[in-house]
Amino acid sequence: MPLNQLRIIKGAENLSIYSFGTHTAKHHFCKTCGIYTHHQRRSNPNEYGINMGAIEGVNPSDYEPIRWHDGINHPSDQ
Repeated sequence: MPLNQLRIIKGAENLSIYSFGTHTAKHHFCKTCGIYTHHQRRSNPNEYGINMGAIEGVNPSDYEPIRWHDGINHPSDQ
């Protein structure tokens, strides 16, 4: 999702940002429960990756197969 298309409609004040390594990706988490909600992507910093499970009314299993990376073998590290 392009950066300018994400709209947080509730709870933005309760998000915390974590960045590590190259500080390219910026990961957003709920300060209360710790769930990862979204991140500015490392592979394309002009886009967000979204945790579909954090979207009210969305069941990620309805969208299988979903591509994912295990965090160790990231394509940008190849």
